[in-house]
Amino acid sequence: MSHAPADSRRYASFAEFYPSYIREHANPTCRRIHVVGCGLVLVVLALAITTLNPWWLLAMPLVSYGFAWVGHIVFEKNRPATFKYPLWSLMGDWRMFFETVTGRRKF
Repeated sequence: MSHAPADSRRYASFAEFYPSYIREHANPTCRRIHVVGCGLVLVVLALAITTLNPWWLLAMPLVSYGFAWVGHIVFEKNRPATFKYPLWSLMGDWRMFFETVTGRRKF
């Protein structure tokens, strides 16, 4: 299993990191799984708000990371960027999600 991002350098900004993040999501199935995971996180958030049950909030990282990590381990065959760049990886997930659902990024 490779490490994500593939190179060992440190990034100075999210703008510098994001192209590497996208390269680590080259497999279309991995990207689809990420998008589904992010969508389900929004559903879980809506459930937490509509039911006023904060326990749903505990499911959010399980859903998000569970889907993403399956995509990386099974389809992409690499290590999620979450381990090295947790905040930028989270930002990358959501940017890729919004680019996909708005049609700016294809599966």
